[in-house]
Amino acid sequence: MIEVTDLTVRYGGVTSLDGMSLTFEKGTCGLIGPNGAGKTTFFNVLSGFVRPASGTVRAFGEDLLKITHFRRARWGVRRTFQTEQAISDLSVYDNVSMITSPLRGAARRADVLAAIEFVGIGASPEAKVGSLSAGQRRLVEVARTVAGKPRLILLDEPAAGLPDEETAHLTSVIQAIPEYTGALTILVDHDMSLVSAVCGQTAVLDFGKLIAAGPTASVLRDEHVMRAYLGTVEV
Repeated sequence: MIEVTDLTVRYGGVTSLDGMSLTFEKGTCGLIGPNGAGKTTFFNVLSGFVRPASGTVRAFGEDLLKITHFRRARWGVRRTFQTEQAISDLSVYDNVSMITSPLRGAARRADVLAAIEFVGIGASPEAKVGSLSAGQRRLVEVARTVAGKPRLILLDEPAAGLPDEETAHLTSVIQAIPEYTGALTILVDHDMSLVSAVCGQTAVLDFGKLIAAGPTASVLRDEHVMRAYLGTVEV
C-alpha cells in the first residue's frame, strides 16, 4: 500500500535517511530503531515537513511527494508527534474537530464523537483538555488521527512516558485502528511489547539505513537488530 524507493534525506553533511527502500502493507506496521536512526525524519517526509534529496513514495498508487503538505491532510494523512500537541484551553471535542475532514454538518459531528468514544478517553467531550491526565491527553491526539476518513496514520511514540495500565489501554486502541478506519497505520515506539502486540510487520532503521524488515517476531530476533539496540560488537 506504500512503496518507498531509494529515499534519501540530508541535513547539510548529515544523511538522516540513506537510500531507504521498503513496502508497508495494510494493517499496522512498526518502524523502530535507536534514537537518531531516522524514524521521525521518515514521518516528516510522509507528512510533507521535509523534502527528500532523492527517492519516491507511492501511497495507494499515488505519488505522495507530489502532493503539497497542506493537501496531504485532506488526502488522508494523520499524525501524532513525540511532543504533546493537544490544546489545553480547548475541549476534547474542539481538539478533535480541528482535523481536516471531507464530512460536514451533522455527519462531521457524529464522526468526531465516534472517534472520541472509540479511543475511550473516559471524559466528557466538553471537558477541557488541560484538566485531563497525560494518558487522556495522548488519547485525544490519537482520536484526531482516526477522525475524518484517514488513509495513512502515523503514530510517533504514543506510549512514551505512560504507566503500564495506560499503555495497555493504548495498545488495545491501536490494535483496533485498522478495522475502525481501514487506514494503514505506521507505529514508531521504543516499547517492544507494544510493537509486538500491534504490528504484523516491522522495519528497523539504524543511522538512516534499513537493516531489517519483515514479520515482527522474526525482525526482533534478528542479530543485527539486537546489536543495534543492545550495542553489542563483534570481536
